[in-house]
Amino acid sequence: MKKDVVIIGAGLTGLSAGVELTKRGVSVVILEKANRSGGQIRTFHEEGFTFESGPTTGSGVTEEVMTLFKELNPDCEIEFAKKEAEKRLIWKNGKFYALPNGLWGGITTPLFTLSDKFRILGEPWRAKGTDPDESVGALASRRLGKSFVDYAVEPFLSGVYAGNAYSLVTRHALPKLYQLEQIYGSFIKGAIAKAKEAKHHPKPKTPSSIFSAKGGLENLTKAMTTYLGKDRIFLSAENIIIQPDPETGIWKTTCRQNGQCLTFTSPHVITTVGAYALPDILPFVDKTNLAKIANLRYAPVVQIAVGVKNKGKLNFNAFGGLISPKDKEDFLGILFPSSCFDNRSPENGILFSFFMGGMHRSELTELNNNEITDKVIRQFHRMLGFPIAKEPDLIRIFRHKYAIPQYERSSEERFKTVELLEKKYRGLHLAGNLRDGIGMNQRITQGIKLAREIG
Repeated sequence: MKKDVVIIGAGLTGLSAGVELTKRGVSVVILEKANRSGGQIRTFHEEGFTFESGPTTGSGVTEEVMTLFKELNPDCEIEFAKKEAEKRLIWKNGKFYALPNGLWGGITTPLFTLSDKFRILGEPWRAKGTDPDESVGALASRRLGKSFVDYAVEPFLSGVYAGNAYSLVTRHALPKLYQLEQIYGSFIKGAIAKAKEAKHHPKPKTPSSIFSAKGGLENLTKAMTTYLGKDRIFLSAENIIIQPDPETGIWKTTCRQNGQCLTFTSPHVITTVGAYALPDILPFVDKTNLAKIANLRYAPVVQIAVGVKNKGKLNFNAFGGLISPKDKEDFLGILFPSSCFDNRSPENGILFSFFMGGMHRSELTELNNNEITDKVIRQFHRMLGFPIAKEPDLIRIFRHKYAIPQYERSSEERFKTVELLEKKYRGLHLAGNLRDGIGMNQRITQGIKLAREIG
């Protein structure tokens, strides 16, 4: 079968690229090893609850995100989080505190030590860093103090990367934060300058930077699948192998589906799979170079959906509560999806999403379901304040061995190797969350931009 583009992986990146290519009249086919499209995005509807087994929200609405949702309307509509999502909670010494979002809040909060509050006041006059591979933890500690790392940075990174602040490299993991210091010399100076710039050059506003899809995120990937049509997506495609033909410049992609061998030829091929899967798919690539990509580490995560049909008088008007590794708790955090989006729980009910594992406590992901359930119920009472007599009405456990890639010191070598291979092998495109960021908005943006370059 001859195609213009063959895409490996029907996750968010692959589907986004496929939709954009199809819109441009480019013939495309997507090969997916699973028996469903959507990748880690999956939504469940049970007992009046709507919950995710993978990503729960997207953050940061780009032009590409809005364009995609408009293209898919009315099959899928974007949903912005309620104002409550602006509030984040941080656990410290047995209690949740609101994370401050301004200078005054940073000075008055009990989360930071007195000495670090003075450091925050002096941040605009602190010297700029010179280490391009400085970790997020080292950078934040240098500019704002250790307690700020413990009770702001580490919990935030636990929620985004499930990672270690002292392993994640700032310019790769949080490039906007890195640029604030490099361009303006200070976080505070940079924030002030950005605010002035936004005032003079306002951009179209969205209700919130946190988004989902109405009825759950799987409605997004389902709408993309419908847009593409079943004839463009081959599910349960096993033993996918890509080989170049140096003489013609055409790529040959083979796989097996339901016992049948399929072969596709195309001038372009896009991989969107995890870095760990590339060695089997790209056997023609030098093993030394491929190892520089495939050595990307992933944080393992267990996600637990917890539903309560009647929360009583308890109030959970926030995005959720994040937990510092310093407190040595069993969970990375607890999100409150039904406080952010409509129709995620029964009336007066509440939906929680517990997360455990990550780079700090990966051993917890090896616990069995009964052990995990016991820990959830214990913190359901202790952290969330439900009376001992009250039990959750729903508990569902989901395991992700390769949940979130870690943008660590090896990232620079990985990015350069990807660039080298794409230059050496014309028509080969190595995409996915191994580069260009891990968020939903970044996956959509990468897929659409790549499709525009090709088409």
